[in-house]
Parts: sequence; C-alpha cells; structure tokens
Amino acid sequence: MSLSGSPIIGEVASTKAFLIDDDERLNALVTSYLQRFGVLVRSFSHPEKGFEALKDNPPDIVILDVMLPDIDGFTLCRKIREFSRVPILMLTARGDVMDRVVGLDSGADDYLPKPFEPRELLARIQAVLRRGWPGEDREQIRVGALELNLAKRSAWIDGRDLALTWAEFELLTLLVRNRGRILSRDRIMDQTRGIEWDAFDRSVDVHISRLRQKLGDHPKHPTFIRTARGSGYIFVGGGDE
Repeated sequence: MSLSGSPIIGEVASTKAFLIDDDERLNALVTSYLQRFGVLVRSFSHPEKGFEALKDNPPDIVILDVMLPDIDGFTLCRKIREFSRVPILMLTARGDVMDRVVGLDSGADDYLPKPFEPRELLARIQAVLRRGWPGEDREQIRVGALELNLAKRSAWIDGRDLALTWAEFELLTLLVRNRGRILSRDRIMDQTRGIEWDAFDRSVDVHISRLRQKLGDHPKHPTFIRTARGSGYIFVGGGDE
C-alpha cells in the first residue's frame, strides 16, 4: 500500500473509525495516514475484540476486512447489523463480483478491494459518511405501506424496518422517485452514484432480487418492482408519496 498522492479533503475531522484487520502492518499504515486528516482510528487485529468494543462505544464508521481469524468479515458484518446501522466499509484481497455482492448483502455500505491507495480509502470514508450524515431535513416519502425517511436513510413497510444496506436504499429511492417509469440497467448504474456496479454482469439484477426479498415481493406477482423484459425495471407500488 502506497502513501503517495494527494487526498481529497473532506469533513472527516474528529470522525471515530474502528479498523478491524489482522494485518497489523496495514493497520499501522492506515491509522497513520487517516490521522493526518483528523480521523480518530482505533485498530483491532482480532475481530471479537473489535466487536465487543463496538457494542460498548460505537464509532462513526467501521473499516472491516473480510479475511479474519476465527470469524470472517461477512459473518461479523451480519452480527453488527443485528444491533447497529453504523456505516461499514469492507476491505478484501478477493475481487470477485460475488464477494462484493455478498459483502453488500451482509449489510456493508461500501466495498474496497486490496491493494488500495490510502487516498481512495479516505475518499470512500468521506462518501459513506456524507451519505449517512444526519441532516436537518426529515423528508419522508410514502408509497402505500412503504415509507422512506431520506434523512435517516431508513425504510419501513407497515412499521417493519427493512434494514436496507446503503446500496439497497439508493436503489429503492431511485425507483420510487421514478414510479411508473421504466429504468434501464444503464440508467440505474448511472444514477445510483457511490455504488460500484459491474457493467458486464448481472449485478443490478442481483441487487434488485435482494431488494425484492426485503420488500416481500412475490417473484411472479410483485407488488412493488416489476421487470420490463428487455428494458429494465419499473416501480409500481400504489399509494401517494
């Protein structure tokens, strides 16, 4: 990992970050780099210690490696999501598409393959925090039984929290705001910024499938998201926004 290059400066000063990675050399390098920009990093080489610390004193963001001793990062991410919506950025040496999908499906907000440039890590942290930063606006969107809170980045159906990942919330918000319009896969990839799509595979379809499962959509008779064969997807949920 190189420390060269000028980073993008953003609102990260005083941000508390937990870094959970068993590579102690990487931990030291990342910690040193991020602290230059005011990020308060606490690193853990053992996942259980990081998990216990997170429950006692939650940070603003978790940087989580996939390959960990005793418990893998995907499993740990799911355990964190059982009680916390803290932003999670996953690191991995494995760059397979399905690994990224599994990571996002486990509840991660973003995914960064190793090796990486520290300035990219900083930019990813900034982007994730910016997405989830609490704001004064409490705008709500209602579509039938579905309710989205844009400030809290949360969604419910009949009061049931859907526990959406960052990618799923972005995708659902885009579809809802374009209710009744067919959105092509290309348009979805273009307008959901911050999500790492793979243009030549079916990652959009995989994310739609995961979102449908959380919405409780019947695969053959969906209530919310329908497939426009050969064209893309269309949100058809009834009700008023």
